[in-house]
Amino acid sequence: MTSYLHALVDYGLQTAQLLQEGQVGWMTVNRKTGEHIREQQPLTKKLRLLALFNPLTDWLDRTHLMRWHLHEQAVHEGDTESSPKSRAQIRQFVETYGINMDDFEPSDIHAYRSFQDFFIRRHKPGSRPIAAEGADTVAVNAADARVVCFESVSETTRLWIKGKDFTIGNLITDNVAARIWDDGAVASYRLSPQDYHRYHCPVSGTVRWWKQIDGDYYGVDPVALRSAVNVLCLNARCAVCVDSPEFGAVLFVAIGAQEVGTVKFNESFMTSGSQVKKGDEVGMFEFGGSAIVVCFEKGRIQFDQDLLDVSKREIMMDVEVNTSLGKAV
Repeated sequence: MTSYLHALVDYGLQTAQLLQEGQVGWMTVNRKTGEHIREQQPLTKKLRLLALFNPLTDWLDRTHLMRWHLHEQAVHEGDTESSPKSRAQIRQFVETYGINMDDFEPSDIHAYRSFQDFFIRRHKPGSRPIAAEGADTVAVNAADARVVCFESVSETTRLWIKGKDFTIGNLITDNVAARIWDDGAVASYRLSPQDYHRYHCPVSGTVRWWKQIDGDYYGVDPVALRSAVNVLCLNARCAVCVDSPEFGAVLFVAIGAQEVGTVKFNESFMTSGSQVKKGDEVGMFEFGGSAIVVCFEKGRIQFDQDLLDVSKREIMMDVEVNTSLGKAV
């Protein structure tokens, strides 16, 4: 009862602060500049999230009607954004979010056939160099995204992912296979709609197994992640285990979210025995926000200190794909 009341008070304070400040995005730290910034996010979207994920409505994870609605919404959004008419949205989207099209190929927004085509745009070669390329003792970030890193699963659930049933076993629906990551280190990424939505392998190694897991389409905003609703283990997702000589077994889970109709893996990451390199493209998300969880065996990685320091303050770090994540122990 006490924890419920604390959660309810925290929800009330969050709502009041948002209304008072008129700034609704979560605070992040830009890794390049060290600047504290707020993400751009519509007030209506934030208030809707607060309404859905709070102590009074945590029953949502048992409400089939809500899951059906979110699924239908995802399918509808995907169809809309794939139509040729959706091209008209691209210019305003680029200007609103300040997207540097020089980083992408094609850089001309008129070259995209639809907003969906633009959404899954590719980086221009060389725009995201791989940190310590050729040195497999350095792991790299999986996406252009915001990330928190914790040295153990227990620290992750204490500070960040508050879903009451979150475990690595539930995340991959296999408690036996998950034992290798018992209290291992976790990097949790969140991608917003304006981000590059392809994701890349953090280490080099051999694909041991992969699996696709059906699920729902809850949002992965921190409001949702820090509620009792276990969104990461409920949403549709794909998982792959890569055996790395330097880092041991590395788990990579790409998780769809609200408005994401598809989580796709490339063929090499769906083939046991495939040799993969850090920086290789694992796959992509189609339209919407999404999340990635990367888990390392206990004691096999030392995350970069700047990432750890910000994460312990419960703030996400804005990072670019292929930049340093940590070193093998």
